[in-house]
Amino acid sequence: MTTQPALTAPGTVTFAGAGPGSADLLTMGAFRAMQEADVVIHDRLVGQEVLDLIPARTTRVDVGKEGFGPSTPQGAINALIVGHAGTGARVLRLKGGDCAIFGRLDEEIEALERAGIAFHILPGLTSASAAAAAIGQSLTKRGRNRGLRIVTGHDMDGFADQDWKGLARTGEVAAIYMGKKASRFLQGRLMMHGASPDTPVTLVENASRPDQRIIEARLSTLADCAARLTGPAILLYGLAPRAAAHTLPLTDQNEATA
Repeated sequence: MTTQPALTAPGTVTFAGAGPGSADLLTMGAFRAMQEADVVIHDRLVGQEVLDLIPARTTRVDVGKEGFGPSTPQGAINALIVGHAGTGARVLRLKGGDCAIFGRLDEEIEALERAGIAFHILPGLTSASAAAAAIGQSLTKRGRNRGLRIVTGHDMDGFADQDWKGLARTGEVAAIYMGKKASRFLQGRLMMHGASPDTPVTLVENASRPDQRIIEARLSTLADCAARLTGPAILLYGLAPRAAAHTLPLTDQNEATA
């Protein structure tokens, strides 16, 4: 009588946010998951300080995506996650910032659900929080903004449309992700809907990393300032750096453009 080999029990997948780049902003949960994982499938925006914490024995898979640039197809990423977990491996899907903010988390979860593979989610610190901290500002303030908008500069169809009339109101604050290449579009739409050209916009490039750069702009100069950026950036619409922040060591990285 021939005995069939036992099927390998599916592994598990942990989705974790790696924070904006600095290892200091990595959660303890994400750190533990990195130490326990057999395979780490990570994005382009995961900081090098964080990647350096992955044990040498762990298999690393880079599935970076870049807006309007080279990208690993989402279907291929889904297949990699399912494939590695299907061998019984403990898979860590590591995403920059918080894994549930513009990280295609739902699409990857749906692929796991179809394959019957268990998962859990470890949230991370999103880039908007790190960028606001870098300029000494709060994302919300009594009497100024009753809410915070987290929006994207582009989506699958190109530049993303938003509630321009709402965003153009005085006192509104928005964290705009992936807005660097959409900056002229954003500038035009907001001014068309009544936003003041003097509305402050702060551009934070490589938030929390050693090469962080802060550019203080106005809506009227947004596109020109964004054209000078080379790294990943977040736009803080409605916020200017607090004067006290200029006493910090980041001062020599700041650039003011009135």
